[in-house]
Amino acid sequence: MLKKAIGSVIRELRTEKSLSQESLAEKSELDRVFISYLENGHRQPTISTIFKLSSGLGVKPEEIVKKIRKLHETQD
Repeated sequence: MLKKAIGSVIRELRTEKSLSQESLAEKSELDRVFISYLENGHRQPTISTIFKLSSGLGVKPEEIVKKIRKLHETQD
């Protein structure tokens, strides 16, 4: 399931950077509850949200997408 893959990747990148949901939300200019919804597979990000998350995580947007695609392909 795509939403689950997205959530797993966002959580993985966030924890690798030792960021709380609150600090990622602040760095990304997003709401902490939205970060939680993403990580738990309840929401899907838009492309602009992926760019905001990438900025907050200090990674390129394509790195996020590549990780999501790879995980999603293994879940199918």
